Amino acid sequence: MRATTPSAPGHEHRDGSGGAGEAPYPFRQFILKTHSRCNLACRYCYLYEGPDTSWRARPATASPEVRAHTARRIGEHAAAHALPAVSLVLHGGEPLLGGAGPLAALAEQVRAAVPAGCEVHVTVQTNGTLLSEAALRTLGAAGIRVGLSLDGGRAAHNRQRVDHAGRPSFRAARGAARLLAAHPDAYAGILTVVDPLTDPVELYTSLLALGPPALDLLLPHGNWSSPPPGIDAARGPDGGPTPYADWLCAVFDAWWQAPRRTTRIRLFEECLALLLGRPAATESLGLDPFTAVVVETDGAIEQVDSLKSAYEGAAATGLDVFAHSFDTALGHPGVRARQSGAAALAAECRACPLLTVCGGGHYAHRYREGGGFAHPSVYCADLKKFIRHVAVALDRAARGAPGEPRPAPVPGASR
Repeated sequence: MRATTPSAPGHEHRDGSGGAGEAPYPFRQFILKTHSRCNLACRYCYLYEGPDTSWRARPATASPEVRAHTARRIGEHAAAHALPAVSLVLHGGEPLLGGAGPLAALAEQVRAAVPAGCEVHVTVQTNGTLLSEAALRTLGAAGIRVGLSLDGGRAAHNRQRVDHAGRPSFRAARGAARLLAAHPDAYAGILTVVDPLTDPVELYTSLLALGPPALDLLLPHGNWSSPPPGIDAARGPDGGPTPYADWLCAVFDAWWQAPRRTTRIRLFEECLALLLGRPAATESLGLDPFTAVVVETDGAIEQVDSLKSAYEGAAATGLDVFAHSFDTALGHPGVRARQSGAAALAAECRACPLLTVCGGGHYAHRYREGGGFAHPSVYCADLKKFIRHVAVALDRAARGAPGEPRPAPVPGASR
C-alpha cells in the first residue's frame, strides 16, 4: 500500500536555498506501520513486488512495546520542538488486518503522550476490503479519518488490485467508498495511482461518483534504473512522449473548468499554490523540507517507503524507537538530504526556471543505480509539461479569459 502524506499542520515554508549545514526541520508526520502484511497483491506494488524485501523479516503486527515506545518518542519530539500539531498515519500493509480497536487505542496512546495543546490528526490508509460499519464507528469515535486506496470507480480501473488468489477486490472496496460517503466526517479521501492506459476523464468522473472530499493522484514509483510503464529511461529528461503529463492535464482541465469543485485534488492545488508563490507541502512538488518519518512493526525508524522502490535498504536508518529519539533520526544523511532543498538537486534542476514549483520531483523518482538520487526525476519531461499547462490555465484566468475562473494574478506565469 502507498502512503498518503497530506500537508502536516503547522508546516513552515522555506525557499529551498539552504544546504546540509542548516538545522533540521522537526518531523511533523509520523507513519506507523501497524501491520506489515496485506490481503491484496496489487500487481504494481513497489513494497511487496519491489527490490526491498525487508518486510519479510518483520513481525506482522507492531507489538504493545513498539506502540508504547513510538507514542513516547512522538510525545518527546513534539515537546522538544513545541509542535502545535502532528499528523499520525496508521499504515501497512493493510492496517485493518489488525482490527479497528487496536488502531483506536494507538491513536489515544499518542494523544496522551504529546504535550497539552498539541493536536494529533489521525488517518488510516486502507484498501477498504475490511472496512465495515462497526469498524468505521470505532475509528470515528477515536477521531480517525479514513483514506481509501482505489484506482477508479469501476472494476476495470482496478484490474491490478487483486488478492493473493488473483481475485478482484473492487466490489469490497466500492462498498467501503459508499460507506465512507455516508459518513463524510470520517472520509479523508481516495488515493489513486495514475495509469496512462486508462481514459483520464472517465476515471476521474467515476471517482467523483464515489463522493470523496479529496483525491490524491500519485505517479507510479519508478526511476532511471527501473522506469515506470510508458517511459523509456534512455530518452533523458527532455525526450520522448509524456503519457503521465497528458493524463494529468486532461484531468486538470476537467477539474479546473468545472462550474463547482466539490473534490479537492492535492497535486493540482499545490501546483497552483507554488505557481502563486505560496508554500505547499508534498513529496512530488516544491522545495519545502520533507518532514515525515516511518516506524516499522519492529520499531525500526525508517525513511518513507517510496525509497524502497529504488534498492534494498534505501529507507533504512539503523535506528529504532527503543534506543533512539526522532531527533537522532533528523541527523541521518538521508533525512538531511530530503531537507536540504535545492542543494540536493542535480545541476540541471537548479538551473531550471521551474525549480521552485517542481522541486526536482519526487525524491525516489530521481534514483539511478550507481549514481544515487542527484538526478532529475524520471518524470522530468512529464512534470515540465504538466506544470506549464497549469501555469497557462492560471494565467488565462488571471487575465479574465472567457469561461475561466478568476483567481489572483500569477507572478511569472507562462504567457
